[in-house]
Amino acid sequence: MQKQLDSLANLLAEASRFYRRAYNELFSGVTTEQEPESSTNTPEYMLFGWHLFLMLRSRSPELFKDLVSCIHGLVAVLAILLIHVPAKFRSFTIEGSSHLIKQTEKGVDLISSLCHNYHASEERLKEMMDKSHKAIEDVFGMKALSALECKTENLDKIDTDGLMYFKGLIDMECFQSNLEKMEKLCNSNSCEGELDFKSILINNDYIPCAENSPGDSTNLGCSKRVFEILASPTKTIKNMLTVPSSPLSPATGGSVKIVQMTPVTSAMTTAKWLREVISSLSEKPSSKLQQLLSSCDRDLTNAVTERVSIVLEAIFPTKSSADGGGSLGLNCANLFDIPWAEARKMEASKLYYRVLEAICRAELQNSNVNNLTPLLSNERFHRCLIACSAELVLATHKPVFMMFPAVLESTGLTAFDLSKIIENFVRHEETLPRQLKRHLNFLEEQLLESMVWEKGSSLYNSLIVARPSVALEIKRLGLLAEPMPSLDDLVARKNIHVEGLPATPSKKRAAGPDDNADPRSPKRSCNESRNTVVERNLQTPPPKQSQMVSTSLKAKCHPLESTFASPTVSNPVGGNEKCGDVTIQIFFSKILKLAAVRIRNLCERVQHVELTERVYNVFNQILDQQTTLFFNRHIDQLILCCLYGVAKACKVELSFKELLNYYRKEAQCKPEVFQNIYLGSRNRNDVLVSRHVDIITFYNEVFVPAAKPFLVSLISSGTRPEDKKNASGQIPGSPKPSPFPNLPDLSPKKVSASHNVYVSPLRQTKMDLLLSPSSRSFYACIGEGTHAYQSPSKDLAAINSRLNYSGRRVNSRLNFDMVSDSVVAGSLGQSNGGSTSLDPAAAFSPLSKKREPDT
Repeated sequence: MQKQLDSLANLLAEASRFYRRAYNELFSGVTTEQEPESSTNTPEYMLFGWHLFLMLRSRSPELFKDLVSCIHGLVAVLAILLIHVPAKFRSFTIEGSSHLIKQTEKGVDLISSLCHNYHASEERLKEMMDKSHKAIEDVFGMKALSALECKTENLDKIDTDGLMYFKGLIDMECFQSNLEKMEKLCNSNSCEGELDFKSILINNDYIPCAENSPGDSTNLGCSKRVFEILASPTKTIKNMLTVPSSPLSPATGGSVKIVQMTPVTSAMTTAKWLREVISSLSEKPSSKLQQLLSSCDRDLTNAVTERVSIVLEAIFPTKSSADGGGSLGLNCANLFDIPWAEARKMEASKLYYRVLEAICRAELQNSNVNNLTPLLSNERFHRCLIACSAELVLATHKPVFMMFPAVLESTGLTAFDLSKIIENFVRHEETLPRQLKRHLNFLEEQLLESMVWEKGSSLYNSLIVARPSVALEIKRLGLLAEPMPSLDDLVARKNIHVEGLPATPSKKRAAGPDDNADPRSPKRSCNESRNTVVERNLQTPPPKQSQMVSTSLKAKCHPLESTFASPTVSNPVGGNEKCGDVTIQIFFSKILKLAAVRIRNLCERVQHVELTERVYNVFNQILDQQTTLFFNRHIDQLILCCLYGVAKACKVELSFKELLNYYRKEAQCKPEVFQNIYLGSRNRNDVLVSRHVDIITFYNEVFVPAAKPFLVSLISSGTRPEDKKNASGQIPGSPKPSPFPNLPDLSPKKVSASHNVYVSPLRQTKMDLLLSPSSRSFYACIGEGTHAYQSPSKDLAAINSRLNYSGRRVNSRLNFDMVSDSVVAGSLGQSNGGSTSLDPAAAFSPLSKKREPDT
């Protein structure tokens, strides 16, 4: 309850900041005619509108369950204020106004103009205004009059069709009494008595931070998140956090007003995308998708539509559950307004059908795919795709009562399941707004950094196939995932009844959640699957490291069915690989990419970039050969230990206290990462008891014994073998190749360790223009040349020469400091070297807590 209350406070704080900004744009700072000199206080007209919003919210709580609904309510309030507040208090005039740009033959279209400015829906705005009119009539005993019948200065040059007017609502004689009446009514009717709604508006800094993580869609005020780490330099320079607002009129010069991207503008622009792009689609699968479904070994159309109805009803329940609470998801239908839930289900289902069709088209172009039946009959694949669609709908509307990972709980999926679909979802939905891509990027980081390593993750079901050597430890700790609940389980637990389906579970669906599941799959009875799979894989030799670390290019060549198939099923591409091997290859490549970015950022922050490559290599070897270190832990814990261990071996002056102080400045930092680390489990009376310690204890007791061989061998070798080889195949003058060939390529890619220089592939459309008969240029130079009147080819040669220059510093050098390294996640640059200890093993004596106080 407290978590929802905190989320509600954050939501109302964001709504109040939007309302304050919008009000100040439309009205002057003067309060009322009675107190024109008190402009430093909160304007009383602003308070009147805020209390009108709170009164409307208390009377119709089902309309204000998310941020988008709240903003529509506040835009309705702004419209009512524009109609009733005297025109002399406006900050603009109707003629040539940039605030009201929509015109009709009768004048300014007020509703359309506000919808255009704030990306609102006219239908929902009119609904909110009707609710507001009804509330005013009931509370003040006033009768709504058609604005057509009223002759007032406020309505001059405004198209009054469909607008309502209340005489005396904000008149000087009764304004104070009306304001006090609304204030008392809001205080008495509030269902969240602990919140001071008035202070939320007056004190703009009033944000009671929730305990939920920064990735939660409702933790709007406390999130430290900026924009996605993988932003390109071009986007960064142009400032991704700004969007153009409504253009100014020609009279003001025709310039474009830029507004800052906030949680409110983000929610409203993504809601507009859902409304205009997704909601306009058919409720049923398109004809092309139906053709693909019916062309399988058996017609899967009915199975797909039936599944969508069941799973989305589990996520957005519209009926109370029979068990009065249930064990999955929210099961609290009273939290949802039925029309709201139905609208969200419709949006999610249409988005699901759209992305499913795009994925099917792409899979058919894969030379390794001959039949879509294995993929389209895979229950886990469909459920992940539905869950991802629902999560984006929730991320858009930002409800206070359903926060991630509620979608996983409602669908019976694990974090590892959802992590498989995110990249494919983004790749195949080209119209996805930048804000939702950013949300999925952050969500994937959340999953990869810790959630996939938690007990009960389906990662371990694949890991025992790909890494038989860790099977005993996985079994001892009881980490294997429970079987995914079947559709019939969801129907029974949620008391779901979908029109056209039998009320009781059918025997056909009760057979299992995966029609193509291997009989030895971990999705069978939990006890049997765990013992059988673990014992069988103990006899399988572990794969070589070169087989486990895969590039993103190789991962993309595998058909999607191999990612979602049972781990013990043979890879459909061929060879001796199991699908579990393919899944772990792709997963490890994502972990390494995320770790590379964070290692680079942290090494830059501690001002020891020369350690970057070695820290990454130690982390890579631990992931490959000491995978159990990651079980029940956060990858940042391993990164911190790797960095400290390498720094200590290289005799770099860096204490753990200093390192943690630097880490606290990272966007993803949470105190529990270094204060509460899983140390191990002990069996007490046949019950496993977990022990958690601080990071210094973990470093001494667990990390050093496991990682010492890697640190010693890495330091004693001085340089990597591949760095000593002569790159004879390298083109003369070109930047040196990245020392991280196993890292998935990112765009833009960093090509210099000491300069902020990045290379990105040229888009095909631009490439075609450059290769036109009149140009025949294979490259493009952006920026100022190194010398006047010099050809681009000589400029590039000069740049390459200076990048590869290893001697004395050149006096006249290029300035590459336009973009910060921490913003651009390219491949890691080369190490600048660094002396090694004569006795590396001596550097890893246990860390003394007296020297390093617990922080």
